[in-house]
Amino acid sequence: MITYNAQAQTFTLHTKNTTYQMAVHPTGVVQHIYYGRRLRDCDLRGLVRGADRGFSPNPDEAGRDRAFSLDMTPQEYSTCGVGDFRLPSIAFALPNGSHTADLRYCGHAIRAEKYTLPGLPAFHGEGGTLVVHLEDRAARVGVDLYYGVLEEYDLITRAVRVVNRGSEEIQLCRCASLCLDFLRADMDFITFDGRHLAERSPARAALLPGVRSVGSVRGASSHQHNPFVVLCEQDADEDRGLCYGAMLLYSGNFEAAVERDQYDGSRLVMGIHPYHFCWTLAPGACFDTPEAALVCSSGGLGEMSRQFHRAIRNCLIRDSRANVRKPVLVNNWEATYFDFNKDKLLSIAKEAAALGVELFVLDDGWFGERNDDNSGLGDWRVNTDKLPGGLEALTPELEKLGLSFGIWVEPEMVSEDSELYRAHPDWAFQVPGRKPSRGRNQLVLDFSRQEVRDHVYGQLKEVLSSAPVAYVKWDMNRNLTEVWSAGLPPRRQGEVFHRYVLGVYEILERLRTDYPDILIEGCCGGGGRFDGGMLYYTPQIWCSDNTDAIYRLQIQYGTSFCYPLCSMGAHVSAVPNEQNGRSAPLETRGITAMSGAFGYELDLSKCTPEEKQEIRRQIETYKRRWELLHCGDYYRLTNPFENGPYTAWEQVSQDKREALVSLVAGGAQAAPPFRLLKLKGLDPARDYRVNGGEAYGGDALMYAGYPLPLMQGDYAGLQLYLEAIE
Repeated sequence: MITYNAQAQTFTLHTKNTTYQMAVHPTGVVQHIYYGRRLRDCDLRGLVRGADRGFSPNPDEAGRDRAFSLDMTPQEYSTCGVGDFRLPSIAFALPNGSHTADLRYCGHAIRAEKYTLPGLPAFHGEGGTLVVHLEDRAARVGVDLYYGVLEEYDLITRAVRVVNRGSEEIQLCRCASLCLDFLRADMDFITFDGRHLAERSPARAALLPGVRSVGSVRGASSHQHNPFVVLCEQDADEDRGLCYGAMLLYSGNFEAAVERDQYDGSRLVMGIHPYHFCWTLAPGACFDTPEAALVCSSGGLGEMSRQFHRAIRNCLIRDSRANVRKPVLVNNWEATYFDFNKDKLLSIAKEAAALGVELFVLDDGWFGERNDDNSGLGDWRVNTDKLPGGLEALTPELEKLGLSFGIWVEPEMVSEDSELYRAHPDWAFQVPGRKPSRGRNQLVLDFSRQEVRDHVYGQLKEVLSSAPVAYVKWDMNRNLTEVWSAGLPPRRQGEVFHRYVLGVYEILERLRTDYPDILIEGCCGGGGRFDGGMLYYTPQIWCSDNTDAIYRLQIQYGTSFCYPLCSMGAHVSAVPNEQNGRSAPLETRGITAMSGAFGYELDLSKCTPEEKQEIRRQIETYKRRWELLHCGDYYRLTNPFENGPYTAWEQVSQDKREALVSLVAGGAQAAPPFRLLKLKGLDPARDYRVNGGEAYGGDALMYAGYPLPLMQGDYAGLQLYLEAIE
């Protein structure tokens, strides 16, 4: 709900459980007033006070009022060069060489529908829009602040449109999607950081004076830092405390920065990273920022996560199967790598079908002259030496087994040893006069150029139209270097990084439109582009190239703070694990992978009869419990980074009639102590039967705990299914 009080000039946004208020100051500055627990309609302007502070200048509109300064007032969108020395939200270079940006209120609009963004991902669903119009009168620049309110999901979204209303070009040098000011700084800042094979580990620290920032300049949101951050009260935990989650729906260079200022206020600014960003705005042209999404939870980090999970599942992911069970798949990569032929693939497929697998995915090596990772990228035609007759001959054989077919592609990349590169070397990112850097011995195609996108998509369309393809895994196996485009003049090279991301989004949208029944899974060396932007186009993302079940407990734990389990691609792989040599029991590997988009990545023909029986049981369990696993409310019961005796998590149905508890123990102990596991989210007034046996009260399970059995061996796994007794 969005309301405007004309007398007080306040705007108030209400969601089911939160209130967000801003006000127009007499100077025209739009002040941020409040964001927190839901309040009755009231005027909260008295929360913001001023004082005469040395070295905090006063704007001209304040006259002789030395108590008002941009340097200490909370704002909805911070400016630069006019007296606010804290983190700016916007900066532009004007024809006269100045870089000053000074914004004042000039109107607003309230709409009954949630806004959309051309060429960019955005949340959708029932909700309203507030647009606050600002302008820099001297520069003749308009800035529209967009607020979307999805009341039922406690979600507020932010986006910005900049319009050049002058008669000359200007250069937009910084343009954040979100600025959020707080009248306090006694908070912790949580980021989700890591590296390839170890993504999204939570890092938490108290705000100290100055600026702390995370971001990416790699051309993708990155394995190293995720475009999701949290500000929370210092005593906040899973179950209590005020928490603010902020997610940027963007898959390229980003920055999330928080500043604790001189008067113990704090400011969060989030958006496209200003590194190598400079967008030319011709007269009359506009620029739209990516969307940012906010959740405020007064019930701790767990409640915040569940709010994001519901909103992402229902209002971001657009695939018609967002809340439908995905097929159980087997991927041939770790079974064959590049060394395969039709017979070898069919032998894996026959074993898979007999065990209950539903989808066979052909990974890297099926195209061009691709026998290793040094050649062939860019030549998207079937290698008929490996697959005589092409996909048209393979897929009928799979259909006879009851399997649908999926395929791996890496459209953004090119090998120098390829027909495409030999014909169009200028289509790859390279700086004239410099030798290129290589990652995985490949270069990056310039997706900022329409002719490049059209050529690549034309090839993909031929492949996808040649056979019944049910699934596409879209990979990206290196970051961007030597980012220079032959398609733009020198003065506009600062647009390339962003235009590249827009190009990726355009092709994915075309793919979704032309092939609406294909399930697309995103990938970037695993989790290097796991963000809300990609989830708008790909309803699931390969969570990490690290398939070790024990390491995955940490990766999936960190990912779960924002992203729902149904979005995390997770597979059972062979042991010893290829990344670290660890061996975990097959049951444990299944339990870990089951809390994601479930599948297998191993040669099933090499499994023992006992292993095949366990795989069959896992698949049956997943099919029976998928709705609970993927659509239930998710609770983190332990923190795997604390090296406790076990890692445990829980899914509870919306009606609280059933729950599934999963637990993975650490290393084996001699004479281990008896342990109790306290559950969450149950109905305290109901009784629950555990694994079809003994019954316990919901209150007892939550407040006293469930007595865990003694578990033998390293990394033993356990699942408890709870069903309410009616």
